[in-house]
Amino acid sequence: MPAIPYWHVDAFASAPFTGNQAAVMVYADGFPDDATMQRIGEENNFAETAFLVPHDGAEADWHLRWFTPELEIGLCGHATLAAGHAMLDGGEADEVRFLTRKAGVLTVRRAGTGYEVALPLIATAPGRFEAAVDALGAAPLAVQTSPDRYNLFVYESEAAVRALVPNFKALAALGDHQFICTAPGAKTDVISRVFVPGAGVDEDAVTGSAHSVLTHYWTARLGRDSFTAHQASRRGGDLTCRLDRDVAWLGGDCVTVLEGTFRY
Repeated sequence: MPAIPYWHVDAFASAPFTGNQAAVMVYADGFPDDATMQRIGEENNFAETAFLVPHDGAEADWHLRWFTPELEIGLCGHATLAAGHAMLDGGEADEVRFLTRKAGVLTVRRAGTGYEVALPLIATAPGRFEAAVDALGAAPLAVQTSPDRYNLFVYESEAAVRALVPNFKALAALGDHQFICTAPGAKTDVISRVFVPGAGVDEDAVTGSAHSVLTHYWTARLGRDSFTAHQASRRGGDLTCRLDRDVAWLGGDCVTVLEGTFRY
């Protein structure tokens, strides 16, 4: 029976039971088969499980893949931050790099008492998505889309975003799109809620990849290269977002809730 090092981390969280949960698992001798990783993702039942394998090249320290309870995904910010926390916590290194299959090399580094994760900036452009607007239940001021299925819905106020009651079944029927609803915040510069029911996550707690989209949109709208953000899920989470050329640096704290051994 394999004994796999395991961390349960609340990412973009300064206290337990907030932010977004991720499992981090380290395999010394290579990834298990995809079916096993998918079953583990379902067993953990977090938005994402991060699987790490040592990398022996100069470009990165670890290989990294992410699985939701339903499928493997190409980019996950909060589970990358969680993996960075698991690898850096208690050590002397200030930075760790992860080689991913679709998002290149991602870096997590210490920043004050927390961390920053560098994600590829995700651009959106004005578009239309009437079926999604209908499923969200309230018309936004603007819609932006991307070829990678990141969709941005801009509302007038924080209250409008908080009041959304989406039809998750209808959103899921549109595929594994990410539906990002955003507005100016009351206590932070930006507020958002993120729905990904087609990937098995009706409402995500705190979504790193969504903030790569939000960094592209809001730095242009605000006319500056950084801002504060809050994702208004039930758990809630706070981030800093900073634009650096084609990279979104997302900052936040992490809390280890459980550290142990996963057996199967």
